Amino acid sequence: MLGSMVLPAQRALVPLDSVLGLLDLLLDETADEQSAVAPLAESLDGAELAGVLWRTRRVRAAVARWRRRDQELSALLSSARELAELRDLDALLDRLVARAHDLVGTDVTYLSEFDQETDELRVRSTLGTFAPEFRRLRVPPGKGLAGKVVSTRSPQWTTNYDHYLDAPHDAEIDEAVRAEGLVSLLGVPLVAGDRVLGVLFAANRDEHAFTPEEIALLSAFADHAAVVLQTVHLLAQARASAEAARAANEDLARTMAARERASAVHQDLTSAVLRGGTAHEVARTLAGSLGRSVEIFDRDLAPLASARTDASGESVTAHVRAAVERSRTTGRCVFLDPSDDGAAVVVAVVAAETLLGAILVGYGDLALGSVERRTIERAAQIVALLALKREAVAEAEERVRGELISDILLGDGAHREELMLRARARGVRLESLRMVVAVLVPRDRRRAAVQALGTWRPGLLAGEHAGCVVVLTDAADPDSAATEVRECVGAPVLVVADAPVAAWGELGARFEPLRQCAELLHDLGIQDTAVNAAAYQPYLALFGARREGIVAFTEAVLGPMLRWDRDHSTDLVQTLRVYVDSHCSPARAARALNVHINTVSQRLDRITMLLGPAWREPEPFFRVTVAVRMHALATGL
Repeated sequence: MLGSMVLPAQRALVPLDSVLGLLDLLLDETADEQSAVAPLAESLDGAELAGVLWRTRRVRAAVARWRRRDQELSALLSSARELAELRDLDALLDRLVARAHDLVGTDVTYLSEFDQETDELRVRSTLGTFAPEFRRLRVPPGKGLAGKVVSTRSPQWTTNYDHYLDAPHDAEIDEAVRAEGLVSLLGVPLVAGDRVLGVLFAANRDEHAFTPEEIALLSAFADHAAVVLQTVHLLAQARASAEAARAANEDLARTMAARERASAVHQDLTSAVLRGGTAHEVARTLAGSLGRSVEIFDRDLAPLASARTDASGESVTAHVRAAVERSRTTGRCVFLDPSDDGAAVVVAVVAAETLLGAILVGYGDLALGSVERRTIERAAQIVALLALKREAVAEAEERVRGELISDILLGDGAHREELMLRARARGVRLESLRMVVAVLVPRDRRRAAVQALGTWRPGLLAGEHAGCVVVLTDAADPDSAATEVRECVGAPVLVVADAPVAAWGELGARFEPLRQCAELLHDLGIQDTAVNAAAYQPYLALFGARREGIVAFTEAVLGPMLRWDRDHSTDLVQTLRVYVDSHCSPARAARALNVHINTVSQRLDRITMLLGPAWREPEPFFRVTVAVRMHALATGL
């Protein structure tokens, strides 16, 4: 600069050392100004020295600004490189705030992220704060200095926030600012494209007038930060999209594999139905597909079929029964443990509103997704079809056998050959049938009784006829036949058998007396026994099948004695029956009754008093004998 000065000719030139010292002063910010300018005083007057000093100061200030700009630019570039390497959003926000704090040197630096859905600003990262409420601060749209930055997308600042009037205040924001002790604030937007990502703040706890250099520096840093932040957001979205695509591909692969398994299972199950398969085939097919144990139960939840792949399984507990009832109303699978898709699952086998059974699938590693659950539900439908088919076949067979029995019992012999052929088609040789057995069971149990009797012994016919279940068999002993039929059907049931006939054509004539005998016993209250009809033929001959006649006869003959027993709590009727069975021997009766013979004699005297002295005459005695036997039959004595 001195080279441009015009000096008078008579004046001495400034020494070179003084000029060099002045130049060193311009380059060295730490050099002492007075020491560098002092040598010039010998060559310059006061005005000239003042001018040199003023210009030197301006050059030193400019050089200082250039150096500071260079340092800030280096810091910006370094920050940009460092931030560009971060991929975690929270770590990036914390680093952004830390770098901004170092650049501007304010007391507090924080970053608020813009919520695109609510238009709110949420404080995400802070440095220099101490109030915990400030870290949870949310700024409503359009409120405070932050709202002004978002709406204008330009830097906004204030020397004293309490006096800031360019945007409406919010009580919660003002309280948080006061709690943190902030006074002067500078906010710059983080903008990427047409989106505001957030606002970066620098704040002091005293009044401070932010310089254009500070505003420009923080704005430049915010521009770099916005680009990095947007990149991280995009990378996060790309990663999320890639993860979603990978998960979707895995789900698709699992779904396709499950569908292929389900398709194979459906094909096998359909084939099982078409070829007349059983529930065991369904269980094996389903267990092989799912890698789990499969239990199939009938309508009473009794085991019907099983395919085990492990050593343990669920039993039909109250918990399982409750699950079956829930599945019955929906037709869908019910998990025994709803929180675990690897748990056992139950599905009811239903047709309309009728429960036909249930399928219990045990625990396993393969998760039961929607496809697997649908496969189990399809298996339940297949089991229902098999059950309905089985019942339809059984019902048709039972109807055919019932019609055949009716034709045999009601036939006139004109269609003998036809009946024999029809019986032979059922696996029965009609010429070997010699005995009729009548079974009185309630209407709702007749079908089950017929089904049970179908397995009693080969070569028989069982079916419904004339309101009861009829069995035509080749048995020879009526007592053992009646007992076996009762055991096969299950108590309580009344079974009456008769002696074998010489030829099967005589079976029809035996049936009606057999049925009458059964009805007579039923009317007398005997509903659970197996008897030989021959023992009751005399009573049928006397009274037929009318219970009223038996009761009236018994009352007419034994009435006084029955009333005496009721009024005096005695047992004269029992004594009379034992006396009759003992061939009218008082001694034998006493032994049978386990009492003294005098006691029997006294009781017989009482009976004579009640029935009259002629009761031992042949005709009255016959009536008394029949009456006491009928009374014993009716009372089960």
